Amino acid sequence: MTPGQPESGKLFDLHGSVAVVTGGAGVLGSAIARGLAAAGARVAVLDLRLEHARQLSVQIEQSGGEAMPLFADVLDPVVLRGCRDDVVERWGRLDILVNAAGGNVPQATLANGGSVLDLPVEAWRSAVDINFLGTLLPIQAFGSTMAAAGQGSIVNISSMSAQRILTRVPAYSAAKAAIENLTRWLAVELARKHGAGLRVNAIAPGFFIGEQNRRLLVNEDGSLTARGAKVIEHTPAGRFGEPGDLIGVVVWLCSPGSRFVNGAVIPIDGGFSAFSGV
Repeated sequence: MTPGQPESGKLFDLHGSVAVVTGGAGVLGSAIARGLAAAGARVAVLDLRLEHARQLSVQIEQSGGEAMPLFADVLDPVVLRGCRDDVVERWGRLDILVNAAGGNVPQATLANGGSVLDLPVEAWRSAVDINFLGTLLPIQAFGSTMAAAGQGSIVNISSMSAQRILTRVPAYSAAKAAIENLTRWLAVELARKHGAGLRVNAIAPGFFIGEQNRRLLVNEDGSLTARGAKVIEHTPAGRFGEPGDLIGVVVWLCSPGSRFVNGAVIPIDGGFSAFSGV
């Protein structure tokens, strides 16, 4: 065994670690929070919907985990720093940050036949704010604690739209592409300045049904829209993703098993990004 290499049985063990999940009460964020807790991490669930965060925290604790709910606006640096202080005060450390807050913005979605040239600046700004700034500001708040300790794992959420051109969502796509660049930039910067124990990676989910995209992909009767049918046609797995499909990769990126993985963007897309359509 290489010196410093974890035992095989502990490659994906998060016991003793402390995780923060922004957007932790959302469809994808809640699955990630549960997965981290199941792997042994103590989890702070941050969300604008405090009651939802409380409910999830209770569920985690009923399953044998440890969690705390916190109100958080990811666009408010003062609130984020307060959450950081609350986490450190309770658990004494901070090891993991998953930036699950974000998503598509209805006003930035082009209508059928709409032109990107007519999309108002306010729509662009709203998509960039919630996705890009909603990732950057938590990294600044919580990353400072990790940097001081010289260790930690930050996982950002990109999207297939950052790599493949998807019609009708230009602002969301641009914001997610910025997140991928930020992920690689910080991976280099933080490791060089604070040590190789501090890593920044991202996952790029394929098509998962969420609050923001449901109407684009599925009709009210549960049938696929024309766009949804095209997605399934170009996904070799033949289905949409399920929230639990994210857990294994996120746990891996936060665990000793990925200690030499930094600046990576991992697709979780059922093969969508690998398929040419032919």
